[in-house]
Amino acid sequence: MRIIVSGCAGFIGSHLTERLLADGHDVVGVDNFISGSRANAEKLRRLPRFQFLEHDITNPLLVEGPCERVYDLACPASPVDFGPHRLEILAVCSRGVWQLLDFARARGARILHASTSEVYGDPQEHPQSETYWGHVNPIGARSCYDEGKRFGEALLTAYHNQHGSEIRIPRIFNTYGPNMRRDDGRMLPTFIDQALRGAPLTVHGDGRQTRSFCYVSDLVEGLVRLMESDVSEPVNLGNPVEITILQAAQEVIQLTDSSSRITHVPRPADDPAVRRPDITRAQTRLGWNPVVERADGFARTIEWFKATVHKFHD
Repeated sequence: MRIIVSGCAGFIGSHLTERLLADGHDVVGVDNFISGSRANAEKLRRLPRFQFLEHDITNPLLVEGPCERVYDLACPASPVDFGPHRLEILAVCSRGVWQLLDFARARGARILHASTSEVYGDPQEHPQSETYWGHVNPIGARSCYDEGKRFGEALLTAYHNQHGSEIRIPRIFNTYGPNMRRDDGRMLPTFIDQALRGAPLTVHGDGRQTRSFCYVSDLVEGLVRLMESDVSEPVNLGNPVEITILQAAQEVIQLTDSSSRITHVPRPADDPAVRRPDITRAQTRLGWNPVVERADGFARTIEWFKATVHKFHD
C-alpha cells in the first residue's frame, strides 16, 4: 500500500514509519518540524520506499498518486509546547485534521487520527474506559491539547457520519522509548536526562500521582492493528500496569546507577492525579496486548539516551 504519515519526524511517527516501511509499504512522510526532529527525518530518508515532504498540514496536502491509508500523528504533544505553540496545536487539531480528512476522502483512503488519554482530563473514573466522557478544564493550561484532541475526535466522527469515511481513533496513553526529545518536558525523558547528569530528579508534588507506561513498539503494533481492523469507535492503547511517579523516578535512578537524589517541585495546573487505561476493547477487538516489560523498556530507553543525547558526557 501507499501510506501517508503526518508527523513522521516525531517520536511515535518515526517509529510507525519505520514499521510500515519494514512491512513493505511505500510511505510519504509529512512534517513541518514544529516539534519533530530533523535527525529522525534524515534517518528515514535513507530507507527505501520513503518519500519526505516538509509541509504544514493546516494547508492542503498536495500529494499526487494513489493513497490507501493516512496516519495522522502531526501535533506537538509535550507540555513544554503547550505555551509557545498553543495556537498551532489548536490549528493542527482542527484545520489540519480537516485537511487530511478532505485528502483521504478524495483518495478513498482510510484515516487514523492519533488522539490521547488527555481527552479524559483529570479523570473521575478509574481506570479510564472509552465510554467515559472525561473531566477537562476547557480554559486551563493544557486546554489547547486536551480540547484540541477532543475536537479532533468530534470532527472525525462527524465526517464519518456525514460522508461515510473510514476512520480510526486510538487514544494513546503514556508512551516511551528511543527518539524521545530530551527537553520535551515529559516525565520519563526528564528523569533519565537528570539521572544521567547526576542532577536531582524533579518529582511534581508528592509523587503519588500515577501513570501507565507503554513501550513504543507495543503502541505501534496497536496502531497498525487498529488501522487494519473494522473498529471505528475510539480505542484505548496503553499499558494497564500503573505505578506512581515517585516509583518511576526511583526505578530510573536504579537502572542508571545514578547518584541523583529526588527533589519535589510544585505540580503543574490540571496535572492528572491518575492515569490507567482499560484496554478491554483493544484486547477483544484487536487481539492486542502490550508485551514489553517496564524494566526492559526503561533499560532500552536509557541506553538510547546514553548513546545519543549523552554520548559526549562521561
